[in-house]
Amino acid sequence: MRSPRLSVDPKLLEPIADRAWPAAEQFRMGGWRLNASVGFSQRINACWPLGRPSVAAPRAIEAVERWYAARGLPPRFKLTDRAVAPRTLAQQLEKRGYRPANRTLVMVGPCRGEADTGVLLEGAPDPAFEAVFTATAGGNLADARERLDALRRIGPPALFARIEGEAGPEAIGASAVEGAWAGVFAMRTAPDHRRKGLARRVLSTLLHAAGGEGATRAYLQVEANNAPAIAMYEAAGFSTAYTYAYWTTGA
Repeated sequence: MRSPRLSVDPKLLEPIADRAWPAAEQFRMGGWRLNASVGFSQRINACWPLGRPSVAAPRAIEAVERWYAARGLPPRFKLTDRAVAPRTLAQQLEKRGYRPANRTLVMVGPCRGEADTGVLLEGAPDPAFEAVFTATAGGNLADARERLDALRRIGPPALFARIEGEAGPEAIGASAVEGAWAGVFAMRTAPDHRRKGLARRVLSTLLHAAGGEGATRAYLQVEANNAPAIAMYEAAGFSTAYTYAYWTTGA
């Protein structure tokens, strides 16, 4: 049974999450945050409409479409539970042919973990960390490069964890700390080393280290259909706080 949702205001957490996974290019249109990179990671290639735009919504939507078209990217809107402005935006997007996809859970839990001497911690992704990340990218090297670039842009304090085996690196994870919150990202395990509990060790070490940086709560994003990952995070004390979906014309 899944844990009950925690009371977390997405209007407070979403800006932190936006800063934690920095896009290559960012633009503000009032309360709308426009992010653009290469085009793979949806969070850094989408408009986050967290507050009122600087112009009326129909004109703002058109401006977003022009902004992404100028960069050779499809327009994409990240609509988050209880944090969409204006509230009628979903209906307006639907009339323009947009549809939701990729429902994602934002899970929140305590920074409660244990140090593990078998998990190495660094302040930046090193070649071994990058090797695991690239090996788990499904053969899409451009996608891996875009996400690694985002990881390199995380401001301090940033934490990069890695388990090193006899034959090389086996599992990785990263965390971005801002105030009382720690974001967990890039949880990857090399294909030959899955189902060994390595991800749990990485997560526990990251949470412990983030607590040492002053964080008391952690958050992460996981696709709603990723049952194994959700179960692991629930076992670590995480529960779903809210959800979001990406709206595009190609859904």
